[in-house]
Amino acid sequence: MLIRTEKLKTAAGHSIVSRIFSAQLKDQPLANGVCIIAPAAGVAQYLYDDFAYWLTAHGYNVVTFDYDGVGLSVDRHVQYSKSDILSWASNDCPAVLAFVEQEFPTQERTWIGHSVGGHMLGMMASTDKIDRAITVACGTGTWWYNAAPTKRVAWFLWYFLVPATVPVLGYFPGDRIKVMCDMPKGVMMQWRRWCLNKEYAIGSEGQWLRDRFANVKTPITSIAFSDDDMMSKKNVDLLHRYFVGAPMTRITVTPSEVNQKRIGHIGWHRKRYEEMWDKVFTPLLAA
Repeated sequence: MLIRTEKLKTAAGHSIVSRIFSAQLKDQPLANGVCIIAPAAGVAQYLYDDFAYWLTAHGYNVVTFDYDGVGLSVDRHVQYSKSDILSWASNDCPAVLAFVEQEFPTQERTWIGHSVGGHMLGMMASTDKIDRAITVACGTGTWWYNAAPTKRVAWFLWYFLVPATVPVLGYFPGDRIKVMCDMPKGVMMQWRRWCLNKEYAIGSEGQWLRDRFANVKTPITSIAFSDDDMMSKKNVDLLHRYFVGAPMTRITVTPSEVNQKRIGHIGWHRKRYEEMWDKVFTPLLAA
């Protein structure tokens, strides 16, 4: 398996780190396409390796990346990152897409966005370089709509923990307190503001962002999990209804359908869920 690492310069001046997994081609001369895995907030790209390997075994090139201030894209301490979620969409994601266009100019591009990675579709200035998208466990973060396990702690995170730590330290000390990972100040304060709004980011940012979501024309398939401990059905519905211009397909997967006791919000990308990948992702990618 050939994997290489690339440092991509963004329009904002900082760099992010991406990794490229080459398709495993046996009886075919060309790859089936390229899949870009856009991670959830605070989830490092290496955690998607099992899923990336599976995609390469099915003939796809794969590109993974870390947003600025996360994982391999931390060049100094995270407190020095000036990024927020919107700048991830404005700078980091376009840098990845430009690289993919240059590296795989003739291949169909599939954006696989996990949670916040799916939000990026509506926050980027353009999705013209994406042929189709799959969102996974993707919904708004409005905390009182969250699934019960998350709702019980989200109010504490947004009303107490984040405002008590982030302004003082200059970053969110996730590693130290075992909540997500260390995260840039701008990301956490913006995310907090959104999660305290009934309409999440769109309610907080205004009409320009509503229009940006509405202008997406890329076909989207939403994969939700019935036992997601963070995204309730309402969260998922609220997020995807903003993509009014995109052809939309909705799929909900229950653990029993894929011989699992639990799927949840984080973890679907680990090897033990290969049966789900075979049943759910294979037909979507082949369509």
